[in-house]
This record gives sequence, C-alpha cells and structure tokens, in this order.
Amino acid sequence: MSELCKVLIVDDELLVRQGIKHYINWEKEGFQLVGEASNGQDALQLVEQLHPHIIITDVVMPVMDGQELTRRVKLQYPEIEVIVLSSFSEFDYVKSTFQHGVVDYILKPKLESEELLRVLQKTAALIPTLQLKPNELDHQLSIDHVLTKAITGYDLESEDSESSLLADVLPYRQFALLGIQLKPGQAKPNCKGLEDKLRTALEANIQQEQMNLYTVYPEPHIAIFIINQNHVHLHEISCMASEAVKGFMNQDLRMCWALSDVFEGANNLATVYQEQIIKLFQYQYYFPERLIMVNNELPNAEAVDLKFQLNGLTEDLKRGRYQEAFQDLLEHAQRMSRNYRTDIYEFKSFLSNMIFNITIIMSNMGMDITELDEAKYRYFKAIDEALYAVQTIELLQTFLNEAASFFESQDQHSNQNMKRLLDYVQKHYAEALTLSEMAKHFHFNPSYLSSYFAANNKEGFNEYLNRVRIEKAAELLRDKAASISEISGMVGFSDHSYFCKVFKKFTGLSPSQYRRNHNN
Repeated sequence: MSELCKVLIVDDELLVRQGIKHYINWEKEGFQLVGEASNGQDALQLVEQLHPHIIITDVVMPVMDGQELTRRVKLQYPEIEVIVLSSFSEFDYVKSTFQHGVVDYILKPKLESEELLRVLQKTAALIPTLQLKPNELDHQLSIDHVLTKAITGYDLESEDSESSLLADVLPYRQFALLGIQLKPGQAKPNCKGLEDKLRTALEANIQQEQMNLYTVYPEPHIAIFIINQNHVHLHEISCMASEAVKGFMNQDLRMCWALSDVFEGANNLATVYQEQIIKLFQYQYYFPERLIMVNNELPNAEAVDLKFQLNGLTEDLKRGRYQEAFQDLLEHAQRMSRNYRTDIYEFKSFLSNMIFNITIIMSNMGMDITELDEAKYRYFKAIDEALYAVQTIELLQTFLNEAASFFESQDQHSNQNMKRLLDYVQKHYAEALTLSEMAKHFHFNPSYLSSYFAANNKEGFNEYLNRVRIEKAAELLRDKAASISEISGMVGFSDHSYFCKVFKKFTGLSPSQYRRNHNN
C-alpha cells in the first residue's frame, strides 16, 4: 500500500479546525490528519515531531501568523507544501505569502469538501515521494476517523457505511471514557503503549469477558480511551489509571486524567465527552492532589456567594484596617476555590482584579508603592499560568503580605504625620480652614484625608477643628477684653449664631453664661 499524505491543520478557531477535519473521509482519499495547532509557534513544534507533507494554515493568527509560519517552514523544511486559508478581506495579504513558497490558497467562504479535496490532491501530486491511491483504504485509520467524528459530535455518513463501521467496532452494551489531557506545547503521550498496558490489565480483571478498546484524539492535547464491553468495571479502570499516572510523575509531563460514568449507546459518546470528560479536566484545577478525576467520586460543590464587597474593602483600607480587609479577601478567595464548579477564568480574573484594585486604592491614599505597582504584573502572569487554584491562593497571600508591609511602614510614621496635621490645625484654626485647603497643603486626596484623620484621631477633622476653636474662645471669654461677637470671629467662626451653637454643644453653656460663671 502507498504512503498516506500527512496533513497538519493550523487555525486559531477551533470550529474551523473541527470543520476541516470532518469535511472529507481523509484516509479513504489517501490522506492522514496527523495534528492541529492554534498558532504558528505551536505548529512549528508539531512539524518537527510529525513531519507532515502538507500544512493547511490560516493567515491571521495570534503569537505567529501564517505568513511567518510559511517563511520558517520553507526555510527549514523546503519539502513541505503549504496551503493558505483566508477570507476575501485578507486576499492582498495572502498574495504576499506566495513569495515564501505557498503552493495554493482556499477562501474560507468557499471552503467545502470538493474544493478542499481538489486543492489537497493537486498539492499532493507535487510531492515526489507520494503516490496517492485514494481507493486503498487503511481500515484502522478509517476506524479512527469514524470514532473521532462520533466523539466530537459530527453526524456519521450512512451512505459511506460509517454508522455500520461504528456499530461493528463498538458492539457491546456499556461504555466508559478515560481521558488524558496534556498541557499545551507537549507532544502526545505514547498512548499505544498505554493502551496495550490498559488492555492487558483490563483483560486480567474481567475474566476473559469480551472488550474493545480504542484511542482517539479529539483535540491536539487530548487522548480519549473508548472502553466498550458488556460490563464496564470503573473501579478497576480507576486503579489502573492511577498506577499509570505514577509512571509519568518523574517525567517532564503534566497530565490530567479523567474517567466518566458508565453509559450505554455509542450515540452518547459526544455528550459524555463534553459533559463529563471536558468538565473533569477543568475541575482538576481545584483538586491538585487527585491523580485521576472520576465523575461519580466528586464531592458536592460548596455553594458560595461569589460577590465580594469592594466598597467595604476600600473603606477598611482607608481607615487603616488593612489586616481585617486582607483576611476577609483571602477567606473569600478560599471559599471560591472550594467550589470546583467556579469557572477557572472567572476565578483567576477575580484575583487579578483584586490585586489591581488594591494597588489603585493604596496609590490614591498617597502611598509610595512603586515597587508593588511594578510587581503586580508578575502576579498577573503567575496567576494566569498557575495550574491549580491552591497556587493562585498562595500568590494572593504573598501579594497581600507584601501590601501589608507598606501599611505597616506607614503605621510607623502615622503618629508623626498625625502630629503634623494637629499642629497645623492649632496654628491655623483662626483662618477659614477647610478639609480641602488642608489636603491641598499636605498633598493629600481630600477624601483620603478625611478617612485618615478619623482613623488616626479620636475625632474627625471638623469636630477636632471646632474643639480647638471653642477651647481658644473659652480662654478669650475668661480674659474679658473682647466682646463675644469679636471672639467668634477671632477663633475662625464667620457666623456668630453658629459659634454660639457650637460653643454650647462643647461646654453645655452659651458664651455669655460661660463668661458670667467664670467671673463669679
């Protein structure tokens, strides 16, 4: 039999990649899909591992676009042919890729099975080492193709006997899916060796009961074992998978293993894959200690109110209650992490947003946090790359400790700063002194100065200012020299009646009563 033409798909849109994968019966037409990538950088790694004959690549992608990918591929692997996908609006951009060696292009709006097959056959004919014989069907590769379509939710083609083939290879009543997910950038694990070990172990535990076991790759970094027999034994599978995980713990591999419930009917493959395996992969973010995620062994998810009162945190920090504020935030994040159904992106975004908001609050309080403000970007990156929730909680704890050190340093200077504020009031009480004027003099935010004054003094700014003025007024009243009306202006009151009201509030007597009592 002639060699199949190996094809690599590169597109940042998953739906586009999935569509291309199921447009044609690849093996029947003499082609083999060997991998897929979402950007040019990942594609280059796969090219080195998989040695495809043809690359089908999008033009506009993140990290590395199709033009740069084509340039590097033709420089390092001139024998590989490249087909470009584009939209009408990108066509001028596509034309520039031809100077790097693109052999053909396909417009996405016109992408269909006949056009895709035509371009692939035309391109494969340019490869001297290939002699395509479309009618020579590799049976095993056809099985892989049908199983991949079934598990990713694509309808099988009855006219091509795909439904019949699926029934032939999966004839037994019960199923279970055992999934392996690698972190991005890693090659596929040796699933053939794993499959052989798993089959041997299963057969030893099921007392010669008939069983079929197949491996499919629905996404670039996911391998799924389809286990099909009349009586699936989940406990044995879980134990054997746990042993397999231990074999990779000393290697530079981070694998997530997931085991579905037992289910019946091959028509449920896609549903179980999406509703159980994919979710279990996500849930392991909250269970770092588990070697394998088993759907029917999950605990009840703790109900958590995900809303956090940022206004309360802001007020506490302004009043110097940073220890209580940071502890409340940390406990809230820990509660979120105990609910494994919390969306991972939402959880990480919450922590990053809180770090960002805390630095803003501290900056508005007049604190010099240049180092912490620069460090926050390292925290953002570390949180985004964290593999488990417990790691992000530790990052938050580290940040809060670092932020607390700024508050502690500020506490050491608070008494001195407060003394400066009080001395200023003592010297300027007779003037038209306001909080805004005082904040401007000391380069404070007025709102922060009000909170700071209240947090570090028994009285707020206005109450303290009035107390100083009344004490000075009482001294003048005892002196007899000036009239009450003159005294009110001398201590900073522009309204005589208001002065009398405030004086009585502090002393219990009107100014005239106070003067009479003192004279007596």
